[in-house]
Amino acid sequence: MIASSQFLRRAFAADSVASGAVGVLLAFGGATLESLTGLQAALTEPAGYFLIAYAAFVGFLGARASLPGAVVWLVIVGNAIWALESLMLLALGWAQPTALGYAFVIGQALAVAAFAELQFMGLRRSARA
Repeated sequence: MIASSQFLRRAFAADSVASGAVGVLLAFGGATLESLTGLQAALTEPAGYFLIAYAAFVGFLGARASLPGAVVWLVIVGNAIWALESLMLLALGWAQPTALGYAFVIGQALAVAAFAELQFMGLRRSARA
């Protein structure tokens, strides 16, 4: 167990807010987003529902004074994988987005990578419980 630093709790809270907002956008704006970004609603809507659940989970973690270190690592590694897979979506041609779609995917990948880094920094500032 670790005693969560205030930095780690804030990183989780920020990730929760951002993931929740993007999740709602993807889950309930699929058809509109598809026309703007070229990203299929069949791809974005399930991702949105996942992000809503993820946001609740990470928000819960951000409210905890102590956490298992493995759970923190799970979130950090999960964020890194999400960022990498987002870029792979574009690089490997798994989607054919518009210019706005490219900007959206790249922007969210960079944001998720930043959350992973902030959470890692927060983990390093946390003490062993």
